[in-house]
Amino acid sequence: MMFGLSLAQFIILHVAISLIGIGTGLWAMIAYARGRGFLPVSGGLFLASTAATTITGFLFPFAGLTPAVITGLVSTLVLAVAFAARYVATGSGRAETAYAISATAALYLNIFVLVVQMFQKIPALNALAPTGTEPPFLVTQLLVLAAHGVLGFVAWRKVSTSNECLC
Repeated sequence: MMFGLSLAQFIILHVAISLIGIGTGLWAMIAYARGRGFLPVSGGLFLASTAATTITGFLFPFAGLTPAVITGLVSTLVLAVAFAARYVATGSGRAETAYAISATAALYLNIFVLVVQMFQKIPALNALAPTGTEPPFLVTQLLVLAAHGVLGFVAWRKVSTSNECLC
């Protein structure tokens, strides 16, 4: 039991928080890449729910250092940069760049895990890639990485061009 929830209930809570993070992250990062800047509600909800996803992920019973734990540790570091850039060093061009990159990375990690879970839990996808090393899984992850690379680059370019001195 965790927080008075059975493991099954805790998994549902963790997944719901993750999906909120992914949905608000996509909304916020696409708006950011379009030059709308940081959206306080969706951007804040994205950061908070992604942090909650990472924290609840560490509460699952596990033994040793697993890929999930490593992903959680990387996510923690990326989120620390995103929070610092957004709420501590706000307004500077470097902070905006740090946020664009770290928020994109945090969103990528959330979607990376979503794809892993989908290939493990959805029978049709699992049949295509039962071990997670087959081409359908690898191509899907490559496409997710490429999409986030483009999203992050566009967001970074919007931020870097909006912070250039026109003196």
